[in-house]
Amino acid sequence: MGNFAALMRFLTILLAAATIAPASGVGAKTVPKSQAQVQLSFAPLVKQAAPAVVNIYTQRVVEAVARSPLFDDPFFRRFFGERFGGGGGRAQRRQQNSLGSGVLLTADGMIVTNHHVIAGADEITVALSDRRVFEATLVLDDERTDLSVLKIDTEGEKLPYLELRDSDSLEVGDLVLAIGNPFNVGQTVTSGIVSALARTGIGVSDFQFFIQTDAAINPGNSGGALIAMDGRLVGVNTAIYSKSGASHGIGFAVPSAMVRAVLLSAKAGRHQVKRPWLGAATQVVSADIAGSLGMKRPRGVMVRALYGDGPADRAGMAVGDVILAIDGHAVASPKALNFRLGTRMIGKTARIEIWRDDDPEMLVLKLVAPPETPPRDITELTGRQPLAGATVANLSPALSEELGLDTLARGVIILKLDPRSPARRFRFRKGDQVLRVNESRVALVADLVAVMKQPADEWQITMQRGGKVHTIRIGQ
Repeated sequence: MGNFAALMRFLTILLAAATIAPASGVGAKTVPKSQAQVQLSFAPLVKQAAPAVVNIYTQRVVEAVARSPLFDDPFFRRFFGERFGGGGGRAQRRQQNSLGSGVLLTADGMIVTNHHVIAGADEITVALSDRRVFEATLVLDDERTDLSVLKIDTEGEKLPYLELRDSDSLEVGDLVLAIGNPFNVGQTVTSGIVSALARTGIGVSDFQFFIQTDAAINPGNSGGALIAMDGRLVGVNTAIYSKSGASHGIGFAVPSAMVRAVLLSAKAGRHQVKRPWLGAATQVVSADIAGSLGMKRPRGVMVRALYGDGPADRAGMAVGDVILAIDGHAVASPKALNFRLGTRMIGKTARIEIWRDDDPEMLVLKLVAPPETPPRDITELTGRQPLAGATVANLSPALSEELGLDTLARGVIILKLDPRSPARRFRFRKGDQVLRVNESRVALVADLVAVMKQPADEWQITMQRGGKVHTIRIGQ
C-alpha cells in the first residue's frame, strides 16, 4: 500500500505540473499525455516539402594540359615542385561534371539554385524527386547574390513547389530543416535550429546577410532548401564554414527576402537584377561617433558622402545623418543597408528612419535604378604605350553597382587585360582606376585615349587599387 500511495502522490504532482503554465503565458511546457505526442516527427513536413527540392547536374568542357598522373600526387610535387610538370604537355579537352541542389518555386517549373552550382556550365540537367529528368534553361544569373533561376519545360504539367516565407519572421532558436543532395548520395534531410541571423563577412556574395544554421550542410547541398516548421522556404543553402570540407554545424543560407527579389526579376523577363540605388556612401557608427552625435549607444550607419541630386539627396538626407532603419528593419552596417535596399523593388518607395540633431526623423526614399551617367564607352587601348591591351570604361553608378564598387566612384576603370599585352607586363590589374597620366588628370575614357596617344620619354601613371593610390613609372 505504501508503494501505491507514493505512486499516486507522484502522479498527482506530475498532473499538477502539466497544468501549471508560467505566469507570462509564454513558452508553457506540458507533459505528453498520449503516445502520439511522444512520437512527434518531421515526416509529414518532409513529405510535403521534399518533392519540391531537385538535384542539379552540370557539365562543361574544359581544356587541360596532359601530364603524368604522378604530378597529381602531393608527395611527388613536394620534391619536384609545382612547375616541374606544368609545361610541355598537349592541351586536351575533357568534360567536367558538378552537382548541387535546387528548389522549385513555381508550379510551371521555375527553380532557384546557387550561381556557383551552375557557373560556366554548358549543360544543366534537373532531376526531380520522382526520378524524372529535364534539361534546364538558365533564365537569370545573379553572381552578386550567388543565386540563379532555371526553367524546365513541364509541357503544362503542374509540379510541386515551395511557397516563400518572410525570412524576417525567423528568430534565433527556431527549428529548421535543410533538404538537398549532399555528396550525390540522394536526397537527404537534416534538422537544426537558426543559430544566428544577419551574418556578414562570409565572402561568398556581395549581399552578405546570411541565416546561420547548425542543420548539417555538406557539398552538394548548395542551392537546396532551408524550410521552417510551416513547410515554407526561408532560405537557400549556400555555404559552410569548414576546414575539412565536411559539415561542422556552421552553415549559411541566403534569406528568402533576397530569393523573392531575384525570382520577381526572373518572372518579369529580366536577365539580370536591377536594384535600387541610395546615392550615398556610409560607414559604421562607432562608440566615439555615437557619443559625438548624442546617441546613447552605437547603432545604424552614418552618411559620409552624397551623390549630387541622387535619391538620398532628393529625399533630404545630409552628410552626418545616421540611417537607423529601412521600412522598420534596423540597419547595423553598410552590408545590412545594401541587403535591405537589394530586397526592395524599383519604382516603389521606402521609409528611412534617420538620426539628426539628437532626434529621429523619417524620410521617404524613391527607389530608382542607378543611372548610366556617364556612358560606359568601353574601349580597348592600343598603340605603343604602357596601357596597350587594357580594356577600360567610364565608371557610372550603374557600372559601379554591377562591379560591386562604391556607387559614388568616378573615373576610368580597367575591365580586363589581354594576357600577352604590355599592360599585363607592366602589372596593371583588372579593377585598377586610372586617375592621372603624367600631368594630365583622367576623368573619362576619352581623356585617357587622348593622353596615351601623346609621345613621352617616361610615363607616370597614377591609379587607385584596393583603396590605395599607386604610381607606376615606366621609361622608354
